[in-house]
Amino acid sequence: MRWLLLGMAIALEVCGEISVKLSQGFSRATPSVLVFVFYGLSFVSFIFAVKWVPLSVAYAIWSGVGIVSITIIGALLFREGLGAAKVLFIALIIAGVVGLQLTGRR
Repeated sequence: MRWLLLGMAIALEVCGEISVKLSQGFSRATPSVLVFVFYGLSFVSFIFAVKWVPLSVAYAIWSGVGIVSITIIGALLFREGLGAAKVLFIALIIAGVVGLQLTGRR
């Protein structure tokens, strides 16, 4: 259940980020409202997840997976650049998240 809640927090945060892009600086009503809905639900899910997952591990996973996800989505959906340097640094983020996950089990 704890990982499901953390996964939901990540997915909702990514939806919030996509809504930020689609809101065009809060000039479009529906995506602008969805920014707050998705972020609010993301924080609620995160709050419940940290009841069982150490905060440092949960936050690192939440932010790391969110960064990687939104970078990939930005490249695929919004045609943002994804050069070799970005790929390298995404790999480093993933390595850091995995490392924290492994150390969090001790």
